Amino acid sequence: MPSVSETLKEASAILLKSEITEPGREAVSLLAFALHKDKTFLIAHSEYELSFEEEKRFQDFVTRRARREPFQYIVGRQEFYGLDFALTPDVLIPRPETEMIVEAAIEIFQAKENAKFCEVGIGSGCIAVSILHLVETASAIGLDISAKALEVARKNAETHQVLERLKLQISDVFEHLTNEKFDLIVSNPPYIPREDVKTLQAEVREFEPLTALTDGGDGLSIIKKIIADAPKFLESNGFLIMEIGINQEGDARAMFDSRVWREVEVLPDLQGIPRTVKARKYAKD
Repeated sequence: MPSVSETLKEASAILLKSEITEPGREAVSLLAFALHKDKTFLIAHSEYELSFEEEKRFQDFVTRRARREPFQYIVGRQEFYGLDFALTPDVLIPRPETEMIVEAAIEIFQAKENAKFCEVGIGSGCIAVSILHLVETASAIGLDISAKALEVARKNAETHQVLERLKLQISDVFEHLTNEKFDLIVSNPPYIPREDVKTLQAEVREFEPLTALTDGGDGLSIIKKIIADAPKFLESNGFLIMEIGINQEGDARAMFDSRVWREVEVLPDLQGIPRTVKARKYAKD
């Protein structure tokens, strides 16, 4: 049977041929997952010989990755804001830049007890669950058009023991909300223009859920709907925090009616790209 070192050499070559970035690192991560061991074990036991079952499992993982299936879907998890989230291809893979929404929400809730918020397009639940995990007095409603996505969010909420403070509901944006009021609305909406989808990495373009990536148009329609409808569901002085795409800052700013909103900010991510919109609803007179 092949050893760890032999197996990694062969797998790295396969992944390199498939134009996987850092094929050696990914081969190590996949083998560690296949063996249910950590990477330290692989380094310390390069002579370890894989069993037939272990080799078969690993080769399946390598084949999937060579087809450009994201590593996160193969292992079924991704870390976000220090927490481990279960994933399926029914939800987007959480990105580091989206953690900005969590940071901004926590800052808002520092001075507020029993805050209530809503997430539009909850997906895996990474945003809402992270906020609830860190703000123990908060409660939330998570909306999504996908029942399968809501099941993933439910699983993650259970794992991190916040499900009792999270209501999950099928809804196209705010369609099925009635008479609800929130201190905060958060969202990472589908903002990629349809014409740009073909330029995305194969991992994103071919495997992540299309409806969570694009609105099928210019990438701005759902952003516009959230901004227009959010005031009906926000308390006075309530906040909206939302992720936007590259080159969308100007369009997004123009959507905020100055008679309704104040303190409109667009925060840059670590690459300096305008990424997170934060706005506050005017208080009633």
